[in-house]
Amino acid sequence: MSGGGTETPVVCEAAPGGGGGGGGGKKKDSLGTGGSPAHLIIKDLGEIHSRLLDHRPVIQGETRYFVKEFEEKRGLREMRVLENLRNMIRETNEDTLPTCRETMQDNLTQVLQRLQAATDSVCRLQQREQERKKMHNDHLIASEKQHIMQWEDFMKEQHSKQAEVDEEHRKAMERLKEQYAEMEKGLAKCPAFGELEP
Repeated sequence: MSGGGTETPVVCEAAPGGGGGGGGGKKKDSLGTGGSPAHLIIKDLGEIHSRLLDHRPVIQGETRYFVKEFEEKRGLREMRVLENLRNMIRETNEDTLPTCRETMQDNLTQVLQRLQAATDSVCRLQQREQERKKMHNDHLIASEKQHIMQWEDFMKEQHSKQAEVDEEHRKAMERLKEQYAEMEKGLAKCPAFGELEP
């Protein structure tokens, strides 16, 4: 970073000192000791520019460090790891995957057959259950209709019995009325109790 910092101030200082040979030396001395404020600002700007925007020295140092670490300390470890991964992938592609595929196809065929058989059994059971429910519902409907008919017959019979009972009651009332009328007539024919006494 110091190399970039020295390049910019040299350019800035060389521009004012280009007029004369002896005078330029005095100006450089005067800039170093005190100098004008403009030259100091230019010098500070050059240093700020080199520190903020010139990253080449830092990047070169980091690159050298990375290469040194990678080459010297790690050696061929990454190569061995990558080779092992490549061998594992090749073995998986050539041996494991075909074996798994064949096993899956054989087993899946059996599983599909069993699943189809189970599906057929479930369909048959469901059909039987639906038939049983239909028969049960039909039986319930028939039984309900029969009960309704029996209830209607019972109510008709009760109405007819009620009519018979009402008719018998009416006849009994008429007989009682006739009987009481005859008794009143008989009582009227009999002499009064006061007339019987001497």
